[in-house]
Amino acid sequence: MAIDKRETILKVSQNLFSRFGLVKTTVDEIAKLARIGKGTVYHYFKSKEDIFAEVVEKESRLLKQKIREVLQTETSCRGKLTAFVKTRFRYLKELTNYYSALTDEYLEHYGFIEEARRKYLDDEIQTVKTILNKGVRSGEFDIDDTQLTAQAIVFALKGMEYPWTFESTIMDIERSINQLLNILFKGIEKR
Repeated sequence: MAIDKRETILKVSQNLFSRFGLVKTTVDEIAKLARIGKGTVYHYFKSKEDIFAEVVEKESRLLKQKIREVLQTETSCRGKLTAFVKTRFRYLKELTNYYSALTDEYLEHYGFIEEARRKYLDDEIQTVKTILNKGVRSGEFDIDDTQLTAQAIVFALKGMEYPWTFESTIMDIERSINQLLNILFKGIEKR
């Protein structure tokens, strides 16, 4: 029963945070929509920020799980990198609280947000580097510095997050991703 209430609080909060953001969501609203007393919310969580931190962590785990699943289905490193990028954007568009935690400037003063951002960046760079290293070993890629290349790819993706996540449809995003990856795989020099 206790786990059910805690999960209910998280689910209701996830929906409220995605609609109104951390600042505009209140514990009163969370309690009301969860059909429990405000005191019960505080029994499970110290503050609204603690609830948000857990919602962000939950969405982060979901994104990582989806990426792991799609990477296991691909055999080529090019396919893995393509699947990683497409899955990343597809789920970032859906995981609004996690995306908000990663990008909204007004959240920067929360320590757990800075930790989530650092961890996310490190995880993405490591995932891409692992794909690149495997591609170099298999002869699929010719890269001198996989760490630097992984960083460049991740930073390029971060630069495209806003326009792709909020100003485009999934089909537009996938078309743009295909073009970006084509540039990455083939380069821009005429051969």
